[in-house]
Amino acid sequence: MGHHLSRIAVTAGLAAVLSLPAGAATSEWKIDPQHSSAQFSVRHMARDNDLRSDKFFDVAHFPTMTFKSKKVAQLAPGKLKVTGDLTIRGTTKEVVLDVEGPTAPVKDPWGNQRAAASASAKINRQDFGVKWNATLDNGGVVVGDDVNITIDAEMIKQAPAKSGN
Repeated sequence: MGHHLSRIAVTAGLAAVLSLPAGAATSEWKIDPQHSSAQFSVRHMARDNDLRSDKFFDVAHFPTMTFKSKKVAQLAPGKLKVTGDLTIRGTTKEVVLDVEGPTAPVKDPWGNQRAAASASAKINRQDFGVKWNATLDNGGVVVGDDVNITIDAEMIKQAPAKSGN
């Protein structure tokens, strides 16, 4: 049995997770979806289509998974713990992301300041109502309960808002 890796879109709700580069807490950073991705992996013997079907993640009815941060704690330089609400298949549970980064900002060829970070968490799919499984002849199961989520995000610093003075 291997680990199946599938990609999902990064949603704008993650921007709050990664908006705290060191020394720039008052700046606004937005995720660049073109250079960001989220993956989940699960021990399985099922095909990708099975994981996308209504038996499992039901992407036809629930095309996105979202995470909205509520609390950010800095454990050490470049290491954050972000607590927030993860929604899968319409079920929302609190989870904690371990975040590496953000990196020091660098200027891209167009003059934008960019920073990157990666986040990870392990969840139990049963907590989100993803209950389907089948038993193999040897007594094992087709899909494991633990799902590893990894998010790699690149952010662009936004221009400061103009004051009315």
